[in-house]
Amino acid sequence: MTLVTKYINAYLSTLKYLSDTVAEPAATYDLSFEQYLIMHSVAQHDGLTLTDIVAKRQVTRAAVSRQIKMLLRKQYIWQEADAMDRRRQLLHLTHRGQKIEAALTERIEMRFEGWLLALGEERSADVLKFMMRFDEKIQVNSKG
Repeated sequence: MTLVTKYINAYLSTLKYLSDTVAEPAATYDLSFEQYLIMHSVAQHDGLTLTDIVAKRQVTRAAVSRQIKMLLRKQYIWQEADAMDRRRQLLHLTHRGQKIEAALTERIEMRFEGWLLALGEERSADVLKFMMRFDEKIQVNSKG
């Protein structure tokens, strides 16, 4: 089996499982993985803007805008114009959005605790360091 084949197999199983860790609980609230990530970011930084999310997630404005529109429709977030610059829309979680984000975060953290028990904290930290280093190198190479 070639290295690329092994990589693809690992990606299909391991990384898909990591994604499903968030996606499955989020689906119970009719949320996508991306929508949960936006809600989680807003929960951590109330008053975040679309531009802030685009910069942090490194995705297109259009993609984030679509997700925000869905969250507004579901009444999980609300927005208000920035008093200093009316063009900027500040994002906030609704009361319902706060409850859902907190419940999902708790479920995701419980799953993560299971990984820590299975792998151990040191190995889990090593995996995270590798993933961050891999991401950093790939981004540098793709820009150059």
